[in-house]
Amino acid sequence: MSETPYLLKASEIAAMEGLAKTHFLNPNAKRINKSLGDATGLTGLGIHIIEVEPGHDTTEVHVHYFEDEAVYVLSGTATAEIGDEHHDIGPGDFIGYRKNGLPHGIRNTGTETLRCLVIGQRLAQDVADYTHLGKRIYRNEGMPWDLADIDALEHPQAGAKK
Repeated sequence: MSETPYLLKASEIAAMEGLAKTHFLNPNAKRINKSLGDATGLTGLGIHIIEVEPGHDTTEVHVHYFEDEAVYVLSGTATAEIGDEHHDIGPGDFIGYRKNGLPHGIRNTGTETLRCLVIGQRLAQDVADYTHLGKRIYRNEGMPWDLADIDALEHPQAGAKK
C-alpha cells in the first residue's frame, strides 16, 4: 500500500479517469470530476478539475452560508449566474463566491467542453439554499444531509415563518 502523494504530476492528472456526477436536484448538472484534493489527502479543502459538456450546468444555483468557493476557468466558455446577473466567462477568468453571498451557478453556453478548477472549503457543517427551487440543505459531519422547503421552516427566534 503506497502513501498518499503530496504531488500530482500533470501526466498523472491527465490520466485520472474522473468521476461522472449528476447533481441530486438538477438532472442537467452533469460533470466529470477529478478530485485533486482527495488524491493528495486534503480534508479542509475540496479542489477539483471539472469538465462540463455544452448545454449542461456545473451544479444547481445555490448559496453557502458558511463555506467559500472559487472557480478558475481553464478552457471553454460559459455563462455564470451571480445573483440576478449573468456574465460570459472564459479561460483565465476567476470567480470568488463568498460565504453568505449571492446565489451562483454556471452553464456551459459554449460549443466545447468547459474545464474549470473548482475550490471550496470543507467545513464540518454547512447550510446552503437552492434559491431557484426554494430548498435548504443542512450538512453536519457524520450525519445524513437534511433537505427542507424554505417556506416550511419556522424561525422561533423571529416568531414567524420565513
